Amino acid sequence: MGHVKSVGVEQDPASAAVAKARAPGALIHEGDFFQWAVHTEARYDCAAGNPPFIRYQIFKGEVRKRALELCNQLGANFSGLASSWAPFLVAAGSLLKSGGRMAFVVPAEIGHAPYAAPLLEWLTGRFARVQIVAVREKLFPTLSEDCWLLYAEGQGGQTDHIEMTVLDRFKACNAPPRPDLRISMADWRGIWNRRLRPFLMAGRHRELYRASIEAEGTRRLSETASVGIGYVSGANSFFHLRRSDVAAWGIPRALLQPAIRNGRALPASVLTKADVTRLEQEDAPIFLLRLTRGMKLPAGVRRYLDSAAAQEAKTAYKCRMRDPWYAVPDVKTPDYFLTYMSGRQIGLVRNEAKATCPNTLHCVSFRDASGATDLHAARRTPFFQLSCEIEGHPLGGGMLKLEPREAGRIALPSAGTLSRLDAELAGEAVTELQRWRHYTADQRRLRA
Repeated sequence: MGHVKSVGVEQDPASAAVAKARAPGALIHEGDFFQWAVHTEARYDCAAGNPPFIRYQIFKGEVRKRALELCNQLGANFSGLASSWAPFLVAAGSLLKSGGRMAFVVPAEIGHAPYAAPLLEWLTGRFARVQIVAVREKLFPTLSEDCWLLYAEGQGGQTDHIEMTVLDRFKACNAPPRPDLRISMADWRGIWNRRLRPFLMAGRHRELYRASIEAEGTRRLSETASVGIGYVSGANSFFHLRRSDVAAWGIPRALLQPAIRNGRALPASVLTKADVTRLEQEDAPIFLLRLTRGMKLPAGVRRYLDSAAAQEAKTAYKCRMRDPWYAVPDVKTPDYFLTYMSGRQIGLVRNEAKATCPNTLHCVSFRDASGATDLHAARRTPFFQLSCEIEGHPLGGGMLKLEPREAGRIALPSAGTLSRLDAELAGEAVTELQRWRHYTADQRRLRA
């Protein structure tokens, strides 16, 4: 039975009915939590629960508007990418009495998502104690979402650090588990880029990374190169041609550029012209049709643009938004390809073949030769993989994702610093972070 003074809010009528039946002593409000939070004058000793995990793409409309407006008034400014659970916790924390406490299940994204940072800033500025319990083994085995736990107490206070407990598995207990770490907010904001995920590693691993980052001559990838996604064609199957297609339609080779469509097509180290020739001979869709506005179109190209496949392709959203629809923009010829999503190994491949790629890969283009030299020295080392693990973030299914801004933070130590690094220690750290994202060697993943 629910506590006689407990209150719940549920917007789904069926779920509200279940809650009322299971907790007849509680007061259950039916409706939107944020609307209720704005108008209620009640204040509570504690709050607990499992907030709604609704991605920003679905968390929209009036509900989202109310949530973000309320959080802005409370001093928490979330970006447009915030999922529902983060503003939910701010609203819940604001309803506590002085000295109150709260405990919630939270997605593991609290350890790395940029939109989670305003939440942690708000919590440490409003509570005397904030504790994160990171749990490697899934709390909900049937869900793809990894979940951690959040505990905060002493509403009305503030703290200059976050307490963190790192567990392989969670066992029910009457009080929060003992903290393993006290993470200063200064460190969290600084070297660790407002992320808690690096604290899943042992202290010796973090010190190795910190020392390497702070060493003389270490640069971030964005300091020496541009990093961004490849082009968006809008209709990949139409714009990427096989050798047999080129011959059948009579399309001139001058209007084609070799294109690597995903990481599976990349070799381990260098993409050469011989690799492109092999893919061409295998009749892979290796050629991007490169047309520009105002150019004179050869007869074969005109026939292709009048084909049934073209009529379907031109209805795609990205194609409809372009003038002309068949001119693919932002086609780059990068110095290196960097895999966007990876399993065991993050792929970084030199582009000797002068190929291009769509947005399934990152394009890395250097502004100076020294940056390319630094990257070439670092890319085959465990430290490079460690930097990708720390600066990237995990996805479901054990994959690691590198957004362009995350890829730009990959660290490139000098050759001297790399020569002094403990490669075995760096490898240990990589293995540990892969264990936390549930990657195992026998999984069939995208080839890095």
